[in-house]
Amino acid sequence: MSIIYVLIPLAVIIVAIAIGVFFWAVKSNQFEDLDRQGYSILFDDDLSPEEKKLAEERKKLNE
Repeated sequence: MSIIYVLIPLAVIIVAIAIGVFFWAVKSNQFEDLDRQGYSILFDDDLSPEEKKLAEERKKLNE
């Protein structure tokens, strides 16, 4: 029965932390654009100029 005196305050602390993290996420616009990250896997990343040069050189060598 004495474990209840530990578990209830611990549960209240965990809930308070979870609520704090949720409000922080809302305040910092973490939920602003939920669709973009889901579609980002479908698009190619832009290569840096150095990577473009390397890709062109590899393409020339393979021809």
